Parts: sequence; structure tokens; C-alpha cells
Amino acid sequence: MSETTSDQLADKPKSTSDGPLSYGPYPELSKYAIFVGYFLGVIIAISIGYASLKLGFSIEGSELAAILGFGILRGILRRRSIIENNVTQTVASAVNGASSGLMFSVPAIFILGYGQELNPYIVTFGAIAGAFLGIAFIIPLRKQMIDFERLTYPGGVAVATILKSPGAGIEKAKLLVGAMIFSGVIHVLALANGVHDLHVGDWLSIPEDYAYLNLMFYASLMTVGVGFIAGRGGFAFIVGGFVCYFFLAPMLDLTGMLPLDAAGNEITDANALRLTLFRPTGIGMLIGGAVIGVVFALPLIRSAIKSMQNSAKVESALSRDEMPIKLLYFAVAGAAILLMIMAWTSAEQVGIGRGIAMGLLGTLWIWMSGIILSEAIGRTNWSPLSGMTLVAVTILIMLTSGMDTTGAIVAAVTVGAATCVAMSQATDLMLDMKTGYLVGATPRMQQLGQFAGAWLGPIVIIILIYVLHSAFGLGSDELPAPQGQALASMVQGITGGDVPTEKYTAGALLGGLLSAMMGGLGITVGLGFYLPFNIVLTYSLGTLLREVVDRKKGTHWSDNKGIPIAAGLIVGEALVGVGYAVVKIATAA
Repeated sequence: MSETTSDQLADKPKSTSDGPLSYGPYPELSKYAIFVGYFLGVIIAISIGYASLKLGFSIEGSELAAILGFGILRGILRRRSIIENNVTQTVASAVNGASSGLMFSVPAIFILGYGQELNPYIVTFGAIAGAFLGIAFIIPLRKQMIDFERLTYPGGVAVATILKSPGAGIEKAKLLVGAMIFSGVIHVLALANGVHDLHVGDWLSIPEDYAYLNLMFYASLMTVGVGFIAGRGGFAFIVGGFVCYFFLAPMLDLTGMLPLDAAGNEITDANALRLTLFRPTGIGMLIGGAVIGVVFALPLIRSAIKSMQNSAKVESALSRDEMPIKLLYFAVAGAAILLMIMAWTSAEQVGIGRGIAMGLLGTLWIWMSGIILSEAIGRTNWSPLSGMTLVAVTILIMLTSGMDTTGAIVAAVTVGAATCVAMSQATDLMLDMKTGYLVGATPRMQQLGQFAGAWLGPIVIIILIYVLHSAFGLGSDELPAPQGQALASMVQGITGGDVPTEKYTAGALLGGLLSAMMGGLGITVGLGFYLPFNIVLTYSLGTLLREVVDRKKGTHWSDNKGIPIAAGLIVGEALVGVGYAVVKIATAA
């Protein structure tokens, strides 16, 4: 921060080739930062939300927001403050925070067939209340986790690196926009010509008896981009798919143990095998892996409680750059009351007493899980968000005992969605605060930016969910929504539905064992089991490309050119996909 006297100003030029000069404190929480953050946040939330319904997992939006922020703030508006761009990425990622939170939970209601009973206004306001709760609960821990314990938060460090290299940031933005346009045009051509897959198996004349090999690539540059960004981190996901179709299916064929259809014939079709065998096993692995992830996160509770105690000791020393603690208390109380009202009105049979109990339980869960997740992502860069959501919805369904099935499910998933958004906001804020710590930002400004962006995300995502469900149907081959499928299956199991228990159980045991060996391994391998193999094959191209580029050109090239290009591929195809859904609905109407 610096101040400049009027005499000094008189001797200075008014502008340079880089843009107008500015004096006084660096702009931070400006109107430019807020509105550019809103604009980028909506684009990123739509893109990542769409991709998560396709692929079953999401990517961090902060890095994407930082790159695009440079393009607009510095390249177009000629703004030159790094900390202003930091607030922009904070606002944008706050908007995007609702995408994973809602995409992991709300689709389950549509998949279970209760979409008509869901009140979109209640779930939206509930998600906003949950977002404010998640932010308010985690702010008092900033000093302890970031300033004192100095947790790593690798994602936050990566964004700080981008912000500290403004020249490179503009170049990345150009690459991203160019790739976005290219990907969008390719997807338009694919939609216009009805190209969904590339049938490599047919080109190679693979015999029908080996149809389970499923040599068919999903025609999607977005999927290639996601695979590139994940790099070696997506290897387990690929292994899961190849194990199903290149090992298990041939072994079952050789031993005559392929499942039989209703007519008593062996099932050799890859998609039929997936629906009959691999998908239910994969769902079990997702559930088992998520539950073990939560169990393994329990030691973090001790660390988190210690953080709370230490934070309380230094509370009196909070400096002026933090939000007033009384304002946070007000936010917590107001959001908790709103959560109770939402629970009460989510279904007719809930009642006031049960609504208060669900609201209090949701508030308590948000507080505890937000701390655990922030610790987990700060130490490992991995967040058991889906597992915490599964546990929360399970507990909430127990609270609805005695209600009819429809009301119980709608009420539990509605409150569960709010808690999921809260957990997502808490982890996102801590990542952004780490970035702010490294670039010298003011915590209060970032915290206000997070509140400013958190309300918009639920509105955008709920609209997106309804649009995509109307166009394609959630849970369909077009939009499989894997996390929603897993949650729906678990709910069916709890409420006594007809589920393939033995396959879920076997999958849960396998997923739990893998996650016990390595955090998150059961979930990522399970996704490979669950998703169609054409998606896995195309995803593997992105991973392979990343490996080749890292070896030939170095990781520096991948970080500075490859990842922006991959991000552009994701955004371009996602925006065209959502636009196509809107056109499809309008045409049908």
C-alpha cells in the first residue's frame, strides 16, 4: 500500500502504453472486481457444473478465474492490481462453489423421480443460507490454519503463482479463449452432424463376440481437456475402466461366467454389461470409498478442534483486516434460522419441531464438516466432500422417520444440498485465503468478496439443473450424473427399494479397501467402473497427452500453455452444450 502526495502527482504522466496510471492504495474490492467476478463465475459455474454431470467430478475454478481475470481486468479494462484480480477470482470461485455442492446432491431427487415434489425456490434459498453458514463458520479459523499452522493448500499456491506473473497471465488468457472458441466450433459441428462417438472398433472390424471391448471414443474435446488437467491424478480412473472391459469382461467370457439376460443368453454388449454388472459395482465403490474417506478424516477432527481452541485464544488480537466477529455471529444465526425454515417448508409432513431439529443438525454438520474438509484440503489437496454429503443425507433421512418416502427424501436431500454447498464454500474460501495470504491481500476484502459471490451460484446452478434435466434427463446416458446416482442408490437402499445389494456390497468393500490404501482411490477407480467406457477412453487420451507433453516439453510448458488450452476446451464445449439444451427446450416448446 502506498500514498502519493499532490505535488508528486503533478510531475507524473497521466497514462502509459500499459494503461492509465493510478495513485493511492491499490484497488482491491472494487466494482470492477465484483462484476467481472460475477461474469466469470457464471461462465465457470455453468461449465464445471455441466462437466460434473457428464464426468462425475469437478475441477477447481479459482485458477481458471485468475487466468480469465487477467484477460478482462488487465487486457481489456487496463486494470493493473494483482490483489484486485485476486478478489475477482474469489468472487468467481464463490459463484462456482455451488456447482459441486448442488450437482452432487440435487440430481438424486430427479433420478429418483421426485422432481415434481422439489420446490426450486426453497432449495435455492436453502443453498444460499448454507453458503453463508459455511463462510461464516470458517472465517474465524483463517489465522490459525493459514497464518499459524501454515497449511499447504496446493491449489491456493497455484493460483498465487498465476497472480504473481501478470504478463504470463494475459498470454494464458489468450490461449484459453482461443481453445474455447475452437472447442465450441468443433462441438457445434459434432451436434449438427449427429457425431457422438468415434467407432474405432468398427474401423478395426472387431468381431461381435468381442463387443464388450467397447472400442468407441466419446467425441468430446472437453473430456480430453479434463484428462489433461488431471494428468497422472486421473490414472486410477482410467485403470478402473480398463479393468472392467479389457480384463474382467474377457475373463468372464473365457470362464463362461458372463451374466445372462432374460432369455438366458450371455450378455456381451458393453453397455448392457455396464448396466447389469459394472455400474452397480461402481456405485458401491463410490459409497464405500467415500465412507472410508470420512472415517480416515476423523483424526483431523482432533486437529480441527485444536485449531478452534487456539483461534479462540487469539480472537482478542484480531486485527482490523478481519471481519468483525459479531457480524459473523449475526450471519451464523440468520443463516441457521433460514435453514430451519427451509427444512420446515421442504415437505408438508416435516412440521415445526422436525424442521428445527433438521436445521440445527444441518448447522452443526456444516460447522464440523467445514473444519474437517478445510483441514483435509489444506494438508492433502483432496476433499471427501461427496462422502460427507452421503453421511449428512443419511442422518437427515433418519430424522424423517415416520414420514412418507417422498416427503422424507425431498426434505433430507434439500437440507443435504444446503450442507453440501456450505462445505464447498468453506473449502473454497480457505483456498482463496491462502492465495490472498501469498499475494498480500486484505482478508476482510476477500471475505466480503466471498459473501458477495456466494448468493449467485445457487440461482445459476438450480436453473442449469432444470434446463439440463428438461433437455436430456438427469441420470440418462447423455447426463449420467454419477454422484447423484450414488446418492440416489444409497437413499433407495435406506428406504427399502429394490437394489442389487450383493453388487453394492462387493463394490463398497472393494472401494473401502482401495481408499484405505490411498485416500480417494476407491472413488476414482469406482468412477471408472461406473461411467461408460467411451468416456474413459477419451479421458485417457488427455492423460496420455499430458504425460507426453510433460516428457517432451517439460512441466513448465504444460503449466503455462497446456492447462489454459485444456481449460478452454472444457469451457467452449460446456457452453455450447448448455446452449444446445436451451435451444432444444425452446424448439420443443
